[in-house]
Amino acid sequence: MKLLFLTPQVPYPPRQGTALRNWGLISHLSKQHEIWLLSFADAQANAKAPPAEWPLELSAACKHIATFSLPKRTLGDRLKTLVTSTLPDMAWRLWSPEFNATFQAWVDQEHFDIIQIEGIELARYGLNAAPRATLIFDDHNCEYLMQRRWFERDIKNPRRLHAALYSLVQWRKLVAFEKAIIRRAQASLCCSAEDRTALQQLDAHFDPQVIFNGIDVSTYATPLAARSTPHTPPVIVFTGKMDFRPNIDAMLWFGSAVWPRIKAAQPAVQWHIVGQKPSPRLDILRSDPNILITGEVDDPRPYIAQASVYIAPLRVGGGTRFKLMEAMAMRKPIVTTRLGCEGFNITPGREMMLADTPEAFAAAVVALLHQPEQARRMTDCAFDFVLGQYDWSVIVPKLEKIYERHVS
Repeated sequence: MKLLFLTPQVPYPPRQGTALRNWGLISHLSKQHEIWLLSFADAQANAKAPPAEWPLELSAACKHIATFSLPKRTLGDRLKTLVTSTLPDMAWRLWSPEFNATFQAWVDQEHFDIIQIEGIELARYGLNAAPRATLIFDDHNCEYLMQRRWFERDIKNPRRLHAALYSLVQWRKLVAFEKAIIRRAQASLCCSAEDRTALQQLDAHFDPQVIFNGIDVSTYATPLAARSTPHTPPVIVFTGKMDFRPNIDAMLWFGSAVWPRIKAAQPAVQWHIVGQKPSPRLDILRSDPNILITGEVDDPRPYIAQASVYIAPLRVGGGTRFKLMEAMAMRKPIVTTRLGCEGFNITPGREMMLADTPEAFAAAVVALLHQPEQARRMTDCAFDFVLGQYDWSVIVPKLEKIYERHVS
């Protein structure tokens, strides 16, 4: 088949959740199918780079690649569309007439079997097109649900009233926008059963198909990761894009409510926050010499390999988290919240420990630091779990079956 992918950023190298999903799908599908790619280059990349300058891995996977500079939007632009547009902020974030012109030209000139739109930020291109190909919308997160959750959290805090009002407006706009793209597409994908249920609440006739996020387990299950000697002093690790609102919230909550309890029980413990673009809101944590905020790293695996315990104290979000799959593949004991592991059909205490209160979260981390045999049993179960259900070799054939049903 001939497949056209629209992605919000160049998927290689895959350094955060969206790119990890996109690269996993593209790289594995390219073994059997012809891939064309339309994408945006980040501020550090040359959006007009010739094909010879693309990474070999990307050039090998994609027959044709076109990228464009990220659209520039000022705060004034955002305020204007907030008031005057029925579209949510996410529909404007990556709107580019130049990108759209190339998309329309490719659709008119080429015969694609599948056009796959990766994420709601690109859904507007699908709504504006009249492609002859099958249109598939991949909803990386149930976006209206995320904004509803932010509203329900922030409305309880008078100092976050402005954020609550913003989320309320976006929630209502996203309900209409998400409905529109799902109705327009011949097939829609989501990352978890929970997101599928939430999307079906928009319209009982919706039938989104669950295609899990995945990883190549073998690239994580290396000698570096396998049964690494416990770090001394012990290290707690979190990885993620650190300007992403749910990650910022998770780190601030953990730092204020959980971290002091862990340090009281284990004074030498270290905490590493690993990921690009750390928000200034995290600067409050820098005064503690036991906390390291790395910023962008070439590869998070060496940091995960050092972890005595991997944490995911997420309180808002959706989908299934790549960070948990990476930690499971690297045999690291995990403590997360119930929402943090949403989408994973795990048994609490078997593959990972779950805790939603500061007291319980701290107690779970300390228990794993003090009980290495319990941690070892849990990591064995977690590794078998991720290998059996979340390796790309298991996931991609399920997507190909969806293609076959919709391509005549």
